[in-house]
Parts: sequence; structure tokens; C-alpha cells
Amino acid sequence: MTTSRFAALRHRDYRLVWSGQFVSIVGTQMQLVAINWHVYQVLQGTTLTFNLLGRPIALSGEALGLGGVGLVRIVPIALFALVGGTLADVLDRRRLLVRTNSLAALFAALLALASFSGNDRLGVIYALTAASSATMAFSGPAFQAIIPNLVPRQDLTNAISLNSLMRQVALILGPALAGVTMAAADIGWVYAANAVSYVAIIAALLAIRYRGGPAAQDTHLGWAAIAEGWRFVRGARLIWSSMVLDFFATFFSSARNLLPLVAGEVLRTDERGYGLLATADAVGSLVAGLVVSLRRDIYRQGLVLLASVALYGLATALFGLATSFALSYLFFALVGASDTVSTIIRQTLRQTVTPDRLRGRMTGINQIFFMGGPQLGELEAGLAASVLGAPLAIVTGGLATVAVTGLIAWRYPDLVHYRRSEV
Repeated sequence: MTTSRFAALRHRDYRLVWSGQFVSIVGTQMQLVAINWHVYQVLQGTTLTFNLLGRPIALSGEALGLGGVGLVRIVPIALFALVGGTLADVLDRRRLLVRTNSLAALFAALLALASFSGNDRLGVIYALTAASSATMAFSGPAFQAIIPNLVPRQDLTNAISLNSLMRQVALILGPALAGVTMAAADIGWVYAANAVSYVAIIAALLAIRYRGGPAAQDTHLGWAAIAEGWRFVRGARLIWSSMVLDFFATFFSSARNLLPLVAGEVLRTDERGYGLLATADAVGSLVAGLVVSLRRDIYRQGLVLLASVALYGLATALFGLATSFALSYLFFALVGASDTVSTIIRQTLRQTVTPDRLRGRMTGINQIFFMGGPQLGELEAGLAASVLGAPLAIVTGGLATVAVTGLIAWRYPDLVHYRRSEV
């Protein structure tokens, strides 16, 4: 019997999309983990040497290559997120999602083909990674914006909670399955599995009964529509400050792309160990999400948000200091747990403040902050690790997050004192 905790699953359309998206996210997480390991393997043992003021400087090729993954992921987001968010408001969201997920499946299949044929050069991996990231710039806002169209208003909070739970479970399964697959077979099978996983969400979107039109009254796509979304976000001080906090925290504390270096050079483990380590933040996220879901509400949300981001930075620094697998797993799980608490508060704040006709555009702008911070952070971490080594780069990034949290708390006192009832 369905309980109130799973009320959103009573609705057929939401149940189909939720199930299909779960399968797809598992495949996507498998591919994200595999790409990092793939780049690490391609560049293992390489160094780049150049002269600086007459002195030779040697940089780690693996660290720079992993930082490059972050760069090729964020450039398409920066270029297309605003347009993608606007399209989610002015076009049929269901059709937009079918098309973008179909393209993502194609790019995953091309990655598999390149790997099987031995044409998996670094440039090919980067190009197809960038292409996949571009599809996310369009599908991300549309997916978040379509959920309120699939459930009645009284079940929306439950739907968002179930989406978070689904994603956390997928973030555990995906990396673990990728690690096992890479250890047992060609890495191309991971990309092939991801390509097949998109069939689930495409089939679900084709099967749902929802056939809604554009959410915005003015369906003309132009700079005016984009500018309207930007003006709203920039003028909503609570939304803006939460996005700034999100960007800088993830910029300094992004260590996920350095996991191959931590696993291979600090912990001395193999593909299975790497895949297991990559599940740690998701395990922490799942535990934190379950704990928060058992509470009726979070008291003094603004203060808890800032505290959880500071803890996120501190846990990242401790992860960089750890030299045993158990401690590394524990601290990386704490990274995920603290990030989940702050994410729940930020999402609740933004959904409460934003009207439906602007939800896609708000999400598109947020995507620049939400994904731009960690991906640019991966580039920064890669550059820092190539000079300082991975552990020190992670530690300094975590401490910088703690410092920037204090700065934002001083700059935006409204965020410190924010309570949900005040919005």
C-alpha cells in the first residue's frame, strides 16, 4: 500500500518519468566515472615541461588532463544554459526532453564505438564529453520544470524529495557498476551501457499522458525572454546569494575529478577501489537525505545552509589529508552529506520564490552556478594538483571554501537570518 511518504508515485506520469530517469542517471554516473579514469589511463606517466623565467617547470599530465575534463564540461553549460532554461519555458518540455536525451544516447554510443575501435584519443574523449554536456544544458532545466506538471501541487514536495532520493541511489550504483565493469571488460562497455540506459527515460517520456504546452505566455525566444529571467534572479536577493555561495563553495572544493589520482597514487588501489571510493559522497548524501526527510522542517534554514557549506569545505580538507581508504571514504561521505543538506535548503528556497512561468529560466541560470562552480573547480584543482600534488590541492581548496562561506555570511546578512516563513 502506498504511504503518504511516496504519494507522488501514485501518479502514473510521474512514476514513469521517475523510474526512467533513475535508470538513465545510473548510466550517466557510470560514464562520468569512466571518463575520469579513461583520461587518467591515457595520460598516466606523462609530464609537461616549460620554462618560466629561465627555470624548467614540470607539471603532471594526468592532473592537467583531469582538470581539462572539467573545462570541456563547463564550456557548453556556460554557452547554452540560459538558452536551455528559456526553451524549457517557451517549448513543449516533454518533446524537448525526448530530443535532448536521444542526442545524449548518440554521443554515449559514439564514445563506446571510439573505445572499441581504438580511436579513443584524448581529443575524441573531450569532444564527446563536451557534446554530452551540451545536452545537459537543455535537458536539466526542462526536467526540473516538468515535474510540477506531472503531480498535483499538494504532492510536489514529495516528488522533489523522491527525485533527490532516486538520484542519491543512482550516484551509489553508477560508480560501483562502472568500477566493476572497467575491471572486468573494455571501458567501452560502460559507455555502451549508458547509451542503452537512455532508452528508459525516452520510453517513459513517450508513454506519459501529459501533453502540456509552453509554460510562458510569450513563447517568443529572444534576448528579452532571457533577460527577464536574469533580472528576476538578480533581483531576488536570497536566490542570488545562495547561487553565489553554491558557485564559490563548489569551485574551491571540487575534488571529484581528482579521485583517480587519490585512488591510484595515494591509496594505491585499482579500478574496483576507485569505483567504490566514488560512491562515498553519494552514500553520505543518501544518509543525510533520509535524516532530513524525517524532520518536519529545518530550523533557521539560512544559518544551517551556511554551516553545512562550511562543513563541506572542512570535510574536503580532511579528505585531502587522509591516507587510508577507510578515512578517505568517511570524509568523502561527509562531503556528500553536508552538500545534500545545503542543496535541500537551496532548492526549497528557489522553488518557493520563483513563479512557474520563470522556473525554467531560473533553473537555467542556476545551472551555470550549480555546474559551473564544480566544473571550473575541477580545472582549478587539476592545475593546482599538477603543481602541488593532489592532496595539497584538495586541502587548500577545502579551507578556501570555509573562508568564502564566512565572507558571504558577512556580505549577505539576509541569508544568515533566512527562515522559510519569511519568504
